[in-house]
Amino acid sequence: MADSDQQVHPMPQSYNPQSKYDQESTATNEAKDLRRQKQKKWALYIIAFVIFQTGIIVLFTFTVMKFRTPKFRMRPSSSFDTFDIQPTTPSFNMRLNAQLGVRNTNFGPFKYGNTTITFYYKGTEVGSATVRKLKVNFRSNKKVNVPVDLVMPATLASNSNLASDLRSGILPLTSQSKLSGKVEIMFIFKKKRTANMNCTMEVNISTKELQNIKCK
Repeated sequence: MADSDQQVHPMPQSYNPQSKYDQESTATNEAKDLRRQKQKKWALYIIAFVIFQTGIIVLFTFTVMKFRTPKFRMRPSSSFDTFDIQPTTPSFNMRLNAQLGVRNTNFGPFKYGNTTITFYYKGTEVGSATVRKLKVNFRSNKKVNVPVDLVMPATLASNSNLASDLRSGILPLTSQSKLSGKVEIMFIFKKKRTANMNCTMEVNISTKELQNIKCK
């Protein structure tokens, strides 16, 4: 009975310092791995941010900060205050309300000074007018109306080509001009730009229209 009543006690677990060291080492390695992963993420974020900023700067440089030369063109018109053409003489005397167009594609205004537009018939000057200074806002078109007298000079009185053109009902003309000014971007950066006009056109005698305008 004494043996049966004797209680069996479990053996106490022995203390293992190596096991505790391994656990601490594992926890330390996991913390280091986690820290390295965070560092990699931040490095990727920084690289992505730098690439994004570089792209923005390049885009800004080649679009907003790029200086472009404005376009200066003749526009079709049917506005004549005077329209006197004599094919038999031959002679012509017209007052044209010329419509000009200035196109500014810059991200800043274009300011130009006074200039002159000159009209020619096959190399002979037949009229000119002053184009007043103006400001064309950024990325916009400006329409300018300029009255000009187109009068046949005496040197063309015996020109057989002129008589033939007037009888055909079409008077070919050319126009030339320059707009010299400055483009201003962000109120700081300025650069000189000159817009050249070199256009060919026709005066339709029967319809009294300026047509078939082609500009370089």
